[in-house]
Amino acid sequence: MLFNSLEFAIFLPIVFLLYWFVFDYALRRCKYQLWLQNLFIVIVSYIFYGWWDWRFLLLIAFTSFCSWGSGLLIRQAQNQQPNNTAHRAKCWMILNIVLNLAILGIFKYYDFFVTSFASLFHANSDGLLLKIILPVGISFYTFQALSYSIDVYRKHLEPTKDIVSFFAYVSFFPQLVAGPIERATNLLPQFQRKRTFDYALAVDGMRQILWGLFKKIVVADNCATYVDKIFATYQDQTGSTLLLAAVLFTFQIYGDFSGYSDIAIGTGKLFGIKLMRNFNVPYFSRDIAEFWRRWHISLTTWFRDYVYIPLGGSRPVVPEHVQHPDRYKKWIIVRNTFVIFLISGFWHGANWTFVVWGAYHAFLFLPLILLGKNRKYTNIVAENRWFPSLRECCQMFVTFLLVVIGWIIFRANTISECLDYILRMLTNHPISVPYLTTRAFYIPTFLSIILLCIVEWMTRIKEHEFQLTIKYAWLRWLIYYALIIIIFRCQATGNVQFIYFQF
Repeated sequence: MLFNSLEFAIFLPIVFLLYWFVFDYALRRCKYQLWLQNLFIVIVSYIFYGWWDWRFLLLIAFTSFCSWGSGLLIRQAQNQQPNNTAHRAKCWMILNIVLNLAILGIFKYYDFFVTSFASLFHANSDGLLLKIILPVGISFYTFQALSYSIDVYRKHLEPTKDIVSFFAYVSFFPQLVAGPIERATNLLPQFQRKRTFDYALAVDGMRQILWGLFKKIVVADNCATYVDKIFATYQDQTGSTLLLAAVLFTFQIYGDFSGYSDIAIGTGKLFGIKLMRNFNVPYFSRDIAEFWRRWHISLTTWFRDYVYIPLGGSRPVVPEHVQHPDRYKKWIIVRNTFVIFLISGFWHGANWTFVVWGAYHAFLFLPLILLGKNRKYTNIVAENRWFPSLRECCQMFVTFLLVVIGWIIFRANTISECLDYILRMLTNHPISVPYLTTRAFYIPTFLSIILLCIVEWMTRIKEHEFQLTIKYAWLRWLIYYALIIIIFRCQATGNVQFIYFQF
C-alpha cells in the first residue's frame, strides 16, 4: 500500500477515526484501553504490510517475537549474574543478532553472493539460486528490532513484558517499510503510556504529510520520468544532458525518500506518536561530514551507535604494547571509517555499485576525520542570516557536486556502466545546451525543484519544511489549497514506487 495511492487515502482516515473514537473515546474507562489501542495498531499495521504480500507477515512476526523474547532472556541472565561479565546475556544478544542478520542475508544477499562467486569462477549458478522475493522494508524493521536487544543488553532500556506494545513498536505502519529506523528508547515508551488526541500535533502532522506528498508526487516522480529515460539511453546523450539527469536524480532520490519520511512522521503525529527526524536539509551542507549528519539520520546514527563507536570510533583506545600509538590511532580511524561506509553502502542493496558508492563517500569523509574537521559544521548554514556568504555558497556547491557524482554510482546498474556514464558526461559535449532544457514540458519539474529549494532554505531552522508561522489563516489555507492543486495537476503518469522500498 503506497502512501500516494487511493488505497492509503481510504485506509488512513478509517484507521484514524477508529483509533481515536473507538479505542480512545469509547473505551476511556476500560482498564485495557491502552492494550486494545496498541493491539489495533498491530492489526492495521499488519494489514498495511500484508497489502504487498501476506506471506511476509510470518517473517516480521517471527523477527518481532525473537527480539522481544531475547530482551527478557538478556535481562534475566544479567539479573542472575550481577557480579560478573554476564556471559549468558551476551550470548542471547549475539544469538538474536545472528538470527536476524541471517534472515536478512538469506532474503537479500544470498542470490547476490552466489551469482558473484559463480561469475568469478565462470560457473553456472542457476541451480543454486533461491530466487525469492525481497520482503518490503526488511532492512528497516530488522535494524529496528536489533537495536532493542542491544539497548537492553547495554541497560539503556528495560525489557518489556507486553508483547503487544513491542509488536506495535516493530510494525508501526507509518515507518514500517522505509523508516525512520526508530530506537526502542524513543518509540517503545510511547506505546507504553496513555495517548490523548493533540489537535496542534495532528495539524502539524497534516502539514508535514502535505509537504511530503509534494516532494514525492511533484518533485520525485516527475524527475523519475526523465531520469529513467536518460539513464536508459545514456550512450546517445550529450555530456551536459547526462549531468542534468544526474542532478535530477539527486533531487528525485531526496524528494522520494525525504518525502516518504515526512509522510511517515506526519502520519505518526496523527496518532500521537513522535518519530525521529530523518532529513535536515542535506543539500545545504558545507562538507561531506555535514551532509551525512543531515541525510538519512536514523540510519547514520544507527551505524554510529551500534557499529562505529563499538569498533573504537574516532577515539580508539591504544593498547599498552603498541610502539607507535599515533599511527595505531590513525589506522583504526581509517579502518572504522571504511567499515561503516562499506556496510552502509551494502545495506542499501545487493549490488557492487552500492559498495563502491560507500567507498567513494569513505574517501571523501576520511580527510575530514583525520584532520579533526568532521564536526566543524554543527549548526545550520547562515543560521541567523537571510543569505549565505560567498564562501558558504562555494562550499555548498562543491559538496553538492560531489554528492551528485556519488548518486551516479548509486543509480548505475553496474560499475562499468557507472564509469562509462561519468566518462561520457565529462567528454561528450559537456558544455553544450542540455537536451532536457529544450523541452517545454520539463518546465514544471524545474519549477517544482526551485520551489522545493526556496521553501527548504526559508524554513531550514524549523523542525520540518512546512511549519508555517503565517499570522493570517486565510493565507495559510490559500497556500494549502494551492499546494493541493499543484500535487493533482503536476503528478506524473502512474504511481512511481518509492525508491527505498527495494532496500
